[in-house]
Amino acid sequence: MLVHAKALGRSLYDRPYLLLSLTMLFWGGNTVAGQLAVGEISPLTLTFIRWLLVSAFLWAVSGRQVVAEWPVLRPRMLWITGTVICGFTGFNSLFYIASHQTTAVNIGIIQGAIPVVVLIGAFFLYRTRVGLLQAVGAAVTIFGVIVVATSGDFARLTTLAFNPGDVTMMIACLFYSVYTVRLPNRPKIPGLVFFTVMSLVAAVTTLPLMLYEVFAGDVIWPSLKAWAVLLYVALFPSFIAQVFFMRGVELIGPGRAGIFVNLVPVFGAGLAVLILGESFHLYHAAALILVLGGIWLSERHKVR
Repeated sequence: MLVHAKALGRSLYDRPYLLLSLTMLFWGGNTVAGQLAVGEISPLTLTFIRWLLVSAFLWAVSGRQVVAEWPVLRPRMLWITGTVICGFTGFNSLFYIASHQTTAVNIGIIQGAIPVVVLIGAFFLYRTRVGLLQAVGAAVTIFGVIVVATSGDFARLTTLAFNPGDVTMMIACLFYSVYTVRLPNRPKIPGLVFFTVMSLVAAVTTLPLMLYEVFAGDVIWPSLKAWAVLLYVALFPSFIAQVFFMRGVELIGPGRAGIFVNLVPVFGAGLAVLILGESFHLYHAAALILVLGGIWLSERHKVR
């Protein structure tokens, strides 16, 4: 039985499309987890405990390797801290705050715009060349996000009457895009070791945010249901998904693996409807088509 389980594990670890699809399913499930946590735990406390759990587990797995790589890591700690504040501290905090203000369907679709925002960020930071097809794709995706933010009512653009949660999620996407653009310059160490260090920094930098909730009187300590949510977000989106994604990139390359990110808004919206019973309106369908279509157009050159 043990031999069979090991063989199954090896088989799974050699199937990039399955690994990457599961990764996107876990990330899409994070939108549902955020909604399930509302009223059970405050958002900044959720963010801190999430990264505390992840960092404790990763340190148990890779702590010795971190110590061995410390001479390489030490000169880059300021860069690592800034990167983590954008991608983990800032993004996750705003993500869970948005969960208190808007629906999981909206969050999932808006999150799908990240690849295009990364494209725009790479252009402004590194002057990365953007072709006509990419520019059109970016415009189409952004239009899709506007459709979600206005609930299909473009008259809201004249009054700027947006859902605060949708705006918060847009800002979260900007934070994560800065993180993604910075990643290629990371220290040349094994991915799991680097992720261990980032999770430790995330736990440290989210602690002041949780303390702010405590002193402001806004803290909600985790209920039993919240602990179940915490275990999910710590184990699946934060750890297993990262390992699966790194393995997927190793097997088929970053360009082809990156396209699977397009599945996140699909899984996120689908799970929100199935698990939470959220409504899926016609404007959601239109926005989803626009977001995915825009990403497809902007990334076509990468798969040729």
